[in-house]
Amino acid sequence: MIARLGIAAMWLVHWLPLALLARIGALLGSLLHLFARERREVCHANLARCMPGLSAAERERLAKQHFRAVGRAILERGLLWWAPRQRVIEIIRVTGVENIERLRGRPVILFAPHFLALDAGFTRLSCEFDLAAIYARQKSEPMNAVLLKGRTRFGRQQMFSRQEGVRAALLALRQGAPLYYLPDQDYGLRDAVFTPFFGVLAATITGLSRLARLAKARVVPCVTRMLPGGQGYELRCYPPWEDFPSGDDAADARRMNAFIEERVLEMPAQYNWAHKRFKTRPPGEAPFYAAGAAER
Repeated sequence: MIARLGIAAMWLVHWLPLALLARIGALLGSLLHLFARERREVCHANLARCMPGLSAAERERLAKQHFRAVGRAILERGLLWWAPRQRVIEIIRVTGVENIERLRGRPVILFAPHFLALDAGFTRLSCEFDLAAIYARQKSEPMNAVLLKGRTRFGRQQMFSRQEGVRAALLALRQGAPLYYLPDQDYGLRDAVFTPFFGVLAATITGLSRLARLAKARVVPCVTRMLPGGQGYELRCYPPWEDFPSGDDAADARRMNAFIEERVLEMPAQYNWAHKRFKTRPPGEAPFYAAGAAER
């Protein structure tokens, strides 16, 4: 019932002007910061380790900005799921799309780090290309159904659940569908190496280099920024990485994390700080997060 009410609310507010929707989303985020204690604790733990140069007051201010952006990302997802194609194109500006266009028909991985606006980037690109993506099944079946329908309403998009593994996504990639790929979360020790993220060892999967090697694919980083107020979003598609994969998965993972760090410093409130990025620790190292904190 709660999921259905949330979906209904997102559908209702997506008709509002973007500036007003952004303000309501920021208010929702402020309430989340106040009441979502476990997520708030994870966010603060991450910021304390990744931004040690900030004072406690500065980190608190950054955490509040982050949650306001989270609230916006939640509510504005209604635009991505139900707004007309032309409105999506108008509110999400793209630079560097020619970096993908030049590779059309060839295997290409669109490397999309976990910034809060990554769904906006996928929806905007789906207006131009038939993509493939791996997604996490939602616990709520109504939410899962709406999410899949919303992400596949333009073109011929292919969505593969994480439970299916990457085999189907790899086939789609080899057949020329750009793969929108999000490899920067903690999925445990399997297929992972410990490599620094803001100076802290993080279990980092080597999927980006392995998929690129198996499919002989080029990697094009795609990062979407949430702009202030009613200005919408900006998706930037970077030039394809050269000499990637390098043949050294650990070095490739370090390169990936270094790229994300650079983008985080450009918009520090918009990275997914509420994710337990350092949940998996090297043997013998104490846990970073309090027992009972949010699992993901």
